[in-house]
Amino acid sequence: MGKFFKNLIPPSLYLGLLFSILVIGCKSEFEQVRTSGDPERIYDKAMEFYEKEDYSKAISLMEIILSSYRGTSQGEDLYFKYAYANYYQKLYLSAANLFETYSTTFPTSDLREEADFMAAYCYYLLSPTYRLDQTYTEKSIDAFQLFVNTFPNSERVEQSNTLIDDMRQKMEKKRLEEAKLYINLTQYEAAVQVLENLLKDFPETNRAEEVRFLIVKSSYELAINSVYERQKERFEKTNSLAQAFVERYPESNHTDNVKKYIANSHDRINEF
Repeated sequence: MGKFFKNLIPPSLYLGLLFSILVIGCKSEFEQVRTSGDPERIYDKAMEFYEKEDYSKAISLMEIILSSYRGTSQGEDLYFKYAYANYYQKLYLSAANLFETYSTTFPTSDLREEADFMAAYCYYLLSPTYRLDQTYTEKSIDAFQLFVNTFPNSERVEQSNTLIDDMRQKMEKKRLEEAKLYINLTQYEAAVQVLENLLKDFPETNRAEEVRFLIVKSSYELAINSVYERQKERFEKTNSLAQAFVERYPESNHTDNVKKYIANSHDRINEF
């Protein structure tokens, strides 16, 4: 009978039908397991899908039986793999939450260190370009810092510190670009505030020279554009900042410009 139909149907269509039947058969098997109501059968199939790296199906089955295995050693392993399955599917926010929950639910587990690291790393992967909101960047920094403090002897400490530095540089750049935007908008007072906070929050920044120059420049522009009653005070502040810059960076490429700010500020102060 099979040969009869095969002779009637074009080979390409026959193969397509055969493939469709096989796919439907596999899907039916998955659905049979998923709807079986048998936790052991679902567990075994979920582990099979997990090992085959079919994480989408593994997640679907794991979600059904998580409550059934709560409080068991199998449940601990199941939850850990459930977190990783979400991670492998690039569901990083879900994975971060699951790793954090694993850590608090199984605080004595040998895998807690890995779970804490992975939670922080998932937030790191969620950290966007510096131009966007940095909520996940801050979450990752906090999580990695907590990891380093909790596991100071971990082999992952060096990597954690490297990733912290990477994210802090991103946040520094965001602040610096924000200040430059204020300067372009002639909002010099806001620019000075952002730049001064940058130095307070990132005292080890390698952009310190540029930041301090922009503070001097913004302070000078603020003084020039101030109402008459505020000019003397602000030129004096500019002069003080400029003098400190020259002393700190005598070989800076900005020195000539800063000296002009000093001379102009001094002249304006004398006018008063």
